[in-house]
Amino acid sequence: MTTGTRKTGDFCWINMLTPQPDVARDFYSQVLGWTYGDMGGMGDLIQAGGRNVGAMWDLNAPNTPPGLPPVIGVMVKVDSADETVKKVNALGGKAKPAFDIMENGRMAECEDPTGAKFDLWEPKKQQGADADTSHHGATSWFEEMTTDVGAATKFYTDLFGWTSEVMQMPGMDYTTFKLGETPIAGMLAITPEMGKMPPHWGTYLTVDDPDEAARKAEELGATILVPLQDIPEVGRFCCIQSPQGVMFYVIKYAR
Repeated sequence: MTTGTRKTGDFCWINMLTPQPDVARDFYSQVLGWTYGDMGGMGDLIQAGGRNVGAMWDLNAPNTPPGLPPVIGVMVKVDSADETVKKVNALGGKAKPAFDIMENGRMAECEDPTGAKFDLWEPKKQQGADADTSHHGATSWFEEMTTDVGAATKFYTDLFGWTSEVMQMPGMDYTTFKLGETPIAGMLAITPEMGKMPPHWGTYLTVDDPDEAARKAEELGATILVPLQDIPEVGRFCCIQSPQGVMFYVIKYAR
């Protein structure tokens, strides 16, 4: 598990875009134990156990670009957003020019060659998440669903220096990414049985009791997209769609 400020090349922040942020804050407080801090009226700082996880933004705010879906966006820490933007484009992805977020840092919006979106974060005053990934409500795993595992694997290993390993799982291959010796993310192919699903990054959040989290989420109007199930030697998880339309996973790890 990861503790403290995230290293370069690791996922360092989430940005949740959601309608009805007032209602959403209450939902996540009850399901994940999140607490919130003020970000100068721009959005809400998300915290787990008093440590930073990310931010929540109003999908319907005047400054939000129109047409965006409810989503949890992921950010990867880099030493230079501008240099990494060049590398993203050279490797077959798409990246918009980097820009400053006041004095907090510099970010850029990107897509990998299969269309999965992610952001870059070059920290200045704001280093990013520092919540212990084993804590209830903290982000602990990130997983891409993609139409081309090979192309996406080459892209990320070349871009961030991650190493990859393919694991055999029931009915599928699962790619694990490591930063140094630390596993930080996974990837699997979108199959025809999954329907029309765009490539995307999903976010897993640690919970003390996934059954209780799923029960409470449903009680509050959420939908269980993937039912509760055990992954041998990994943990117990499910996929939830919030009443506001945001998809996320909850998991309790076996060890």
